Amino acid sequence: MKLIQHAQFLAYNPGVTPSEGGLPGLDVLKKVMGSINLFGIIAVVGALAISALVWAWGHHSGGHQAEANGKKGTVVAAGCALLLGAANGIVAFFSAMGTQVH
Repeated sequence: MKLIQHAQFLAYNPGVTPSEGGLPGLDVLKKVMGSINLFGIIAVVGALAISALVWAWGHHSGGHQAEANGKKGTVVAAGCALLLGAANGIVAFFSAMGTQVH
């Protein structure tokens, strides 16, 4: 009997869904998050430029360690740019997938 009650409790749907405009300050929070994203993208541009310079300097000076570090930095910066640019889409995708879990 306890197992059935436990299974019913797990299957309970509380009926909570995200709704826009529920709390004051939502517009301010969206602007803050957008600004943080913009600062992150600007920082990634700088990191990409520095990493590319280190890569080129290491290649032309024969510094294999500097060249390898420049390559790693370039790939990491490109990955960060991809994630920052796709942040809204990634969250929207997984949020939509989460609504399909029953």
